[in-house]
Amino acid sequence: MSLDWIYYAISWILLTWHSAWDAIGVPVGAVIGTNWAWILAIIFLVVTVRVILFPVFVKQIKSQRAMQALQPKVKELQEKHKGDRETLQKEMMELYRKEKANPLMGCLPMFLQIPVFLGLFHTLKRLNPTNPGKTLYGWTADQFNSASSAKLFTAPISGRFGSTAADLAPLGANTGTVKLIAGILVLIMIATTYLTSRQMILKTGWAEDPQQRMVQRLMLYGIPVSLLVSGSIFPIGVIIYWVTNNLFTLGQQQWVLRKFPPLVPPKKATATAGKTTAQPAKTSGLFGRKAAAPVAKAPAAAPKVAGPKPGAKPTNPKKGGNRPAKRQG
Repeated sequence: MSLDWIYYAISWILLTWHSAWDAIGVPVGAVIGTNWAWILAIIFLVVTVRVILFPVFVKQIKSQRAMQALQPKVKELQEKHKGDRETLQKEMMELYRKEKANPLMGCLPMFLQIPVFLGLFHTLKRLNPTNPGKTLYGWTADQFNSASSAKLFTAPISGRFGSTAADLAPLGANTGTVKLIAGILVLIMIATTYLTSRQMILKTGWAEDPQQRMVQRLMLYGIPVSLLVSGSIFPIGVIIYWVTNNLFTLGQQQWVLRKFPPLVPPKKATATAGKTTAQPAKTSGLFGRKAAAPVAKAPAAAPKVAGPKPGAKPTNPKKGGNRPAKRQG
């Protein structure tokens, strides 16, 4: 399957934003070793994509709310089908279908951004003055040459942490500078990727569903760790895109979570109930409360120790009081 349509779309957005900044008066040449028109074009590529995907992001939040509201029912199913994983999975899928909740909705925005990421990666990888195909995907030769020489603090946006001196020679760049800039950006990329996942989990809590919890752990730890390796092959322009996207996500999540706060009180109630019931017996929150009532009645059973008194009423209480003494003797 050809991905040319993605390359054309990404190129069109980049070139449109670059032309807009050029028209506004952003210097074409380097200022502080940076060609800001191209850097801003990449940043606003993120803004464009996130605005388009905003309705999907809202659906993601609503789906997470629905999943959170279903946690008590999920716990009941886990207790009911404990040890029978196959039946548990069938019952949970039926519950999700009935309540119109999708456990995978949390990853949908990220999956939809993968084509954009691949398109930008391919486009920036082509930026080399020696590349003969300068006019592919709607570029002019002048635009291609300008983007090829674009830099961030003297490091070309097409350079990578793993670039060799031979790779950077046509771009007139120094390997040490490229490694320094790319390395700093990779660390920022890893940190912001971790923070975006952590922010959401802290607000909504860890899922009770094992599959959902596994997805959360993958998002929180797996992806940031993988970036330690994959970040070395990303062009600096792609890392700029990723960091900007993470910062945009952090701000967007903060706004949405304030406007549509998560169901924290019910979550805490079930969590505390789970802690109290975990001591007497491993039961759910609802059953735990019912089990707590007999514990309160247990002291009431203490008067039954004085059972002889009710039994002694038909007879003489004094004699009834001597009979136990004789039995003891």
